[in-house]
Amino acid sequence: MADLRDDRDSWSMANCSVARAMDIVGSRSTMLIMREALLGTRRFDDFVRRVGVGEPAMAARLKELVAAGLLERIPYREPGQRTRHEYQLTPKGRELLPVVTALRNWGDTWAADDTGPGLLVTHHGCGAPIRAVLRCEAGHDVKENETDIVAGPGLIRRG
Repeated sequence: MADLRDDRDSWSMANCSVARAMDIVGSRSTMLIMREALLGTRRFDDFVRRVGVGEPAMAARLKELVAAGLLERIPYREPGQRTRHEYQLTPKGRELLPVVTALRNWGDTWAADDTGPGLLVTHHGCGAPIRAVLRCEAGHDVKENETDIVAGPGLIRRG
């Protein structure tokens, strides 16, 4: 099986899943909203306060995340108040947990200040730190130099 990296000019990245994912979650505010949603934030005012963006920008980002299927709007009503909406993760949104975890791991290692990371995420069962790892579907941990790039069904070959 030939590794596609050996002939990069024969194929196009026009159908790139990384680029498409970045179109959905590529902004700083979007990733911080998803961080907050994964930490349990549900209400608009809490997102605004915890992410640190203005209400118009937050409303736009939340609308985009709902349209992309990462969050869903659920109506709720406090006694004596009008109906409002909270935002809950969908299965598609929950699948960003390893991505956010990998970004946190990288940031803890390469971007934290001298005092260290502000949050530590540990396994509830044993207390050990949680790390994102690269693992094949057969269950093997995979190092960077142990990967092959092969054609997927959507590969676009250049003429």
